[in-house]
Amino acid sequence: MSVEITTAMVEQYRSNITLLSQQRGSRLRNAVRIEVIVGENSFFDQIGATAAQKKTTRHMDTPQIDTPHTRRKVSMDDYVWADFIDNEDKLRTLIDPTSAYAINAVNAFGRSIDDVIITAASGTSYTGKAGGTAVSLPNSQKIAAGNVGLTVEKLIAAKGLFWTNDIEEGIPLHIAVSSQQLQDLLGTTQATSVDYNSIKALVKGEIDTFMGFQFHRTQRLPVDANGIRTCLVWAQDGIVLALGADIHTKITERPDKNYLTQVWCGMSIGGVRMEEKKVIEIGCDETPGA
Repeated sequence: MSVEITTAMVEQYRSNITLLSQQRGSRLRNAVRIEVIVGENSFFDQIGATAAQKKTTRHMDTPQIDTPHTRRKVSMDDYVWADFIDNEDKLRTLIDPTSAYAINAVNAFGRSIDDVIITAASGTSYTGKAGGTAVSLPNSQKIAAGNVGLTVEKLIAAKGLFWTNDIEEGIPLHIAVSSQQLQDLLGTTQATSVDYNSIKALVKGEIDTFMGFQFHRTQRLPVDANGIRTCLVWAQDGIVLALGADIHTKITERPDKNYLTQVWCGMSIGGVRMEEKKVIEIGCDETPGA
């Protein structure tokens, strides 16, 4: 079992276990399209836009409109977690840590789900018949940091990109930011602004939407060496979380280890960006004074 269990020995006189500060579970899972799949790889077929042809003469030949077909590939990865609890440890402590270990494991898997979604959003996607063609998020879908943090102007620019790309109205729009970006919005919006009260309510957690985006706070977004945080904006169906096997736990005895208790957790998941037009990166400067 974990060597840290000794900190919970009877000498501590504690009757419960407290989970230390951590992101508890996934914050982004419900903001993407979820698909249950079977196998190591799966493909999602897509068709592109076409144009109608004007009929110019009577009895003209029927036009052949070739519908463009594409597909996206998603690959699955397996995740596992396990820890041991010796019978002697239960006797030496005032608590049975089994359930707390399981909760801790599920929380870790939730964070891994968010990491997969973040990577899928801004990473390389694969298309083509066999999924062998790499596709990167184009620069046209990226809003530069500009030596400032998150601003209302950047949110307007992101919304404008979705309009330009003809993203269907009614599809939920999401944005993932760190705590610094929420502070940026308050700091760059004057008290006299009509947006100020809405942003203040957003920061306080009273609302979770602003300018049509549902906000998701996470500290797991990447930051480069220059202090630029890559925040993500996406239409919900623009990212797929593929589930081969959802999070599942088992608490069992291990006869091969003197019948100690094993807490085990596993899952099989993958992620893919379905369409570049439905994902936007916003660079946000987190260096002091930005």
